[in-house]
This record gives sequence, C-alpha cells and structure tokens, in this order.
Amino acid sequence: MHLWGVPASAVPRAVARMALDRRPVRRAPGARFAKLLGTGDGRTFTVRDADPRHWGLLVAWDSAADAGAFERSRTVRAWGAMAEESLRVAMRPLASRGTWAGRTPFGEPRGGRHEGPVAAVTRARLVARRALTFWRAVPPVSADLHRSPGLRLAVGVGEAPLGLQGTFSLWDSGRALSGFAYGRPAHLEAVRRTAEVGWYAEELFARFAVLDADGTFGGREPLR
Repeated sequence: MHLWGVPASAVPRAVARMALDRRPVRRAPGARFAKLLGTGDGRTFTVRDADPRHWGLLVAWDSAADAGAFERSRTVRAWGAMAEESLRVAMRPLASRGTWAGRTPFGEPRGGRHEGPVAAVTRARLVARRALTFWRAVPPVSADLHRSPGLRLAVGVGEAPLGLQGTFSLWDSGRALSGFAYGRPAHLEAVRRTAEVGWYAEELFARFAVLDADGTFGGREPLR
C-alpha cells in the first residue's frame, strides 16, 4: 500500500494522475491486482469524508522483486515529485475472504500466526437501495474504531466517492485487530445488520502481516 499526501496546490495534478496511472500500474510486471484509491477519514463513508490531499495505491505483486522494481517506476517517481509526505507499507496476506471486482486479489493465504503489527483491508460495493441505511449505521462503528486499543492508523479508501467503500488500518497486533472485529459491540451489531439488511453486493476482508512500513501519514510514523 502506498499513501501519498500532496499540498493543496498539487491536488489537480493528483486527480489527473489517478486517471493517467491506471494503465501503467495494471501493466507493471508482476502486478496481479491494482487499485488507485481516493481517501477520507472514514467517519461516514460519504463525500463529506473525502480528503483530496491524500491518495492511495494498493497492488498485489507476484514477488517482492516485482514490488521493488515498481518503486523505480515512472508512476512512483511522479507521485514522489509532487508529494509532501508518503507512506509505503509492505505486507504479506494472512487471511482473505470475499472478492473485489469479482476477483480474489490476495489469493487464498494459509494464515498462520504473526508476532508483530498487522494491517487490514476491507472493501464493499453497496447495494444502491440499501445505501441510506448503511450511511446511518456507519458513524457509531467508525467512532468506536478510532477508540480501539492498538489501532495505529485508519484511513477510508475507495475507488469512487460513493458506493465503493473501504478501509485500510494498521494495528499493533492481530490480537488488537481481533479485539475490535469480535469484541466491540458497535462492530458486532454492524456485522449482524449486514446479514440482516444486505448492504453489500460484494465485500472483502483481508488481514496482513506488516513486513515493513516506511514514511509518514498525517505527519507521523504510524508504527513508531
């Protein structure tokens, strides 16, 4: 995961790069799956959350060598030239359930224990007629997420301002992430209502071991 923060003067260039970089990223050697992402604070998952000064790129690679080669690509250099900060997180999938755009981008990882920081990626495509009830349900869960012990960073991500919702989060440990997912009443209620109401036409949840994290987001190093 790459997250870039740009100055206000560079926002138009960042928007342009979101269109220009789609084909080069998808055609990068070893790129299995790639999504350029807008970001937000994830408080409501509506356009009110949008953060035009932070942008993301999530790529699943065939190998670490392919990921390393991409760091020298024109795409990364272009973002680096206009960014005032950046965060790069290298990860290995531990578990993945569901699909994204009809695909299983992180394969079928075997799981296993990991001692150290973990990351989570969630993504959902909303059923249009259920969107209003979803947006009403989000604020209590989001507020609880940001209070959760062990959370280091939580960013709303999406491919479009509405309807394609997601989060990227960093945690001290797998235990901390599980504590939120399975131990917080607001989140458990949202899970129950997901099955009951049918908010999502498609959904994905993936957990990762964090191998390396370099840089800052919002002016701070999230894992330090």
